[in-house]
Amino acid sequence: MFQDSTILVTGGTGSFGTTFVRRTLERFCPEKIIIFSRDEMKQWEMARTYENDDRVDFLIGDVRDRDRLYRALRGVDYVVHAAATKIVTTAEYNPFECIKTNVNGAMNLIDACIDQNVKKLVALSTDKASNPTSLYGASKLCADKLFVAGNAYGGPRSTAFSVVRYGNVMGSRGSVIPFFQSIKDTGVLPITDPRMTRFMNTPDQGVELVWHAFEDMVGGETYVKKISSMGIMEIARVIAPEAEHRIIGRRPGEKLHEQMISQEDAAFTYEYPEHFKILPAIHDWSHSAARIKNGQPVPEDFSYASNTNPDWMSEQALKSWIAQQAREQANMLH
Repeated sequence: MFQDSTILVTGGTGSFGTTFVRRTLERFCPEKIIIFSRDEMKQWEMARTYENDDRVDFLIGDVRDRDRLYRALRGVDYVVHAAATKIVTTAEYNPFECIKTNVNGAMNLIDACIDQNVKKLVALSTDKASNPTSLYGASKLCADKLFVAGNAYGGPRSTAFSVVRYGNVMGSRGSVIPFFQSIKDTGVLPITDPRMTRFMNTPDQGVELVWHAFEDMVGGETYVKKISSMGIMEIARVIAPEAEHRIIGRRPGEKLHEQMISQEDAAFTYEYPEHFKILPAIHDWSHSAARIKNGQPVPEDFSYASNTNPDWMSEQALKSWIAQQAREQANMLH
């Protein structure tokens, strides 16, 4: 799929980007992967991993900077858009900055991709964009709609834009598993609400969904992976079985359960063996045979949420995953 192509990853030094670059280099034969991000220290650390691999380049830049995007995208075939202000509480207390990155940055990227003749872009979204209760979620919903509409904005032979929507990515920076691991030796774990549930999306599943989107997309689709759910209390027990639990209440904008497909989206949603696909309500694209392919429409009252998900991860499965991550980290250090 990516044979002899050039791929640019915005926010490429993040948890997703580092996994995407490693696995894409292992699986495919791209000519170049460009890491585009604004954190020079993270780039310096990541560059040491690829210092003998001339297929990986690093560019300092910000999606807020339209001119820099135009220069960075010259000669690029595919874009993975992972850059975002994504911590819920950070966005609540810094709303203007969240909008500049998540909304204005998306607009800049759409314009630059179209004008630089990029073939396809896949943007990373979040469960929080489905019926949002936080500014972060609302900003990502806005960005999702911008990318979907971008397929008509540039004309029929322009860049194709699609979206992948994730729940909680296990082990990602700022997520619950590494947070609990970092404080488990204190003997106390803060629990926002003992009823809370989360989708358990592995980084590898996230990368594979992006690959599938690039292969399958016509433009305007939102892809949602079928994954497991888990309760916050079970996660806490796996990481620190003896720890005390201190109930602290939900943070500003935080949801009790994650939702990736709402009932309002059900009329435009199709099911496949390993994922769902939400098609655009605009331009009659939800009836496009090229986009639907072999999908089956979901029931009209369908929703996909972490608390009603039929697939649940066991505590033993989470223990095994954490142990595997620890072994892989140890191997990387040696």
